[in-house]
Amino acid sequence: MTPEKAKVALVFDWMTTSGGAERVNLVLHKLFANAPIFTSVYNPEKVKGFENSTVKTSFIQKLPLAKTHHQYYLNLMPYAFEQIDLSDFDIIISSSHSCAKGIITKPESLHICYCHSPMRYAWDDWHNYVSNYKMNPILKFFGKKQLHRLRMWDRLSADRVDHFIANSNTTKKRIAKYYKKFSKVIHPMINTKDFILNENSTRDFYLAVGRLTPYKKFGLIVDAFNKNGKQLKIVGDGVELSTLKAKAKNNIEFLKFIPDDKLKELYGQAKALIFPQIEDFGITPLEAMACGTPIIAFNKGGALETVVENISGIFFDKQTEKGLNDAIEKFEKIEKSFDRQKIRKHVEKFDTECFEKQLMDFIGEKWEQLQKQNTNR
Repeated sequence: MTPEKAKVALVFDWMTTSGGAERVNLVLHKLFANAPIFTSVYNPEKVKGFENSTVKTSFIQKLPLAKTHHQYYLNLMPYAFEQIDLSDFDIIISSSHSCAKGIITKPESLHICYCHSPMRYAWDDWHNYVSNYKMNPILKFFGKKQLHRLRMWDRLSADRVDHFIANSNTTKKRIAKYYKKFSKVIHPMINTKDFILNENSTRDFYLAVGRLTPYKKFGLIVDAFNKNGKQLKIVGDGVELSTLKAKAKNNIEFLKFIPDDKLKELYGQAKALIFPQIEDFGITPLEAMACGTPIIAFNKGGALETVVENISGIFFDKQTEKGLNDAIEKFEKIEKSFDRQKIRKHVEKFDTECFEKQLMDFIGEKWEQLQKQNTNR
């Protein structure tokens, strides 16, 4: 049986917000248009592109506030994913940064997990998550115990995956560290044709884009631009929005969520994209670079795999106000040396077509290996 004739199922953690993982999920849906999607919670008002798909949710879908605050039910998700019956499917592809990889599959099936990261809040980032995430102190106390149990389940459930795909070398190292598993790196993607290089823009502002959560370091960005007084536009929403707006000076503008076409215009008009966080990979820098815009990034994580020093951006070494402002000052001295055509050319290797080919080649290879193993048993 070829992969094209195999019965395929897709499994996603949740479908309640739009981000980098959801863009990968859309490509998976495109490649396997007839495959049903299993997930914990689905909010079609927030996540677009799956209107013609068959989405099967867990019991969590019916619980209060699940569509808008899925994180309240994180402790129930291991149980929810273990209840999914996938016995009718030959190939199961999970897209996971949480619990989706914990599904139980039959021995004859192939389970490939595209891993965006082992759970940040359970492993390397859990101390910051507990200390910085805003919640009731009583809930935080019990949350620590829940994360302890979740961490043990997460490690155990990793052994159920037949093959891991990592979205970056950063994630590959985490998978090896926490799951003791080998993984193949296949970087996420963008449709470079959807982005236009605007070489005639005035470029009088900097840009930051993403969910306003503590680990994204928007607080650091605001502190730096409060100090330097330069124009900054922030696109995104999240738990830190009110706090950030309260301390931001008039040179900083908050745009919350805007349509994709408007965001693409901003990418092309910006002097540079500010990217001070440690990401597993990071789609946002790719989008900015596809518009010819350079990146000012922290010198760790996924940015090291997409940004080339002095070609498509510059790095800074300390996540401090001074560290970021020193990088901005350095950037402005060499800004004219950046070739925006060359920056755009650089990201073409991350195009969707490249991603699709690598993914399908990998699935085909592993399916063929499994077929031979099953025949020889």
